[in-house]
Amino acid sequence: MTFLRGCRILTGIYAVFALFFMGDPVFAQEAPLPKAPVSKVFVPKFFDTAERFERPDLSTLTRLRFLTTVDFPPFNYIDRSGALSGYNIDLMRAICLELQVERLCQVEAVSWDELGSRLAQGGGEAVIAGFAPTGQNREQFSFSRVYMRFPARFIGLQDLKPAQNFAGFARTLKIGVVADTTHRKMLGAYFPDFQVETFRNDGELYKALREQTITIAFGDAMRFSQWLGSTEADRCCKFISGAYYATDYLGEGMRIAVNGKNNMLAPALDYALQSLERKGKLAELYLRYFPIGFY
Repeated sequence: MTFLRGCRILTGIYAVFALFFMGDPVFAQEAPLPKAPVSKVFVPKFFDTAERFERPDLSTLTRLRFLTTVDFPPFNYIDRSGALSGYNIDLMRAICLELQVERLCQVEAVSWDELGSRLAQGGGEAVIAGFAPTGQNREQFSFSRVYMRFPARFIGLQDLKPAQNFAGFARTLKIGVVADTTHRKMLGAYFPDFQVETFRNDGELYKALREQTITIAFGDAMRFSQWLGSTEADRCCKFISGAYYATDYLGEGMRIAVNGKNNMLAPALDYALQSLERKGKLAELYLRYFPIGFY
């Protein structure tokens, strides 16, 4: 059996593909692990070690189709070869293997606006695309446990040496953040006396940091992680201070949504996610896609 690679998403119509099959591979293979040392990267845990989920009986399951989008890199996107790729795609494969239902697994790429209606109408069994468990969504759908969170963090130049009292230290500096964003609201609520300069977008924020018109930037830690490892950043900057988890501002994190009528699937996904965490597979995926950890 081989992972699928090279699959091209069709535009204008639904594209449904098996996650596994015998024969020519037609899906993106998992990316290799980074060669750089990763021992210092903090890997998050999402399950209590004392928790136990029973192995599910999926003998009546006839299909496990995941719905996703193609516009959320590095989680689900089209790579340069036209293949459907990303963290969520690799996670789907791992879940299917863990549940031993790889023969039943499919993935369908649709637009963001179609995710809820397709799931509600039975066009798929699960959504793995950052579909939030809002009050309205919880009325129709069930959700797995969280498998990824997106904290906020500060970044600064490599030679910056913050004091132990970070808030007191940062109060004397100019802090940059993108205007009219959740992170701008959060920064004002958490640190109302900081000297803040706002920017129209991430590009302007990063430029100001490199040119030292600001000393520190505040924003989405996952996006910062991607930028810090880019050629554009050129190792100019680093994370400073710790991670801020504010669910009121940033949400609970990524979960997998399932049709509320399917009572067995959400617990099955929880079992698979916990098993993958214990076996180190979630850590492997995290290090593959985020060699510069953001927690």
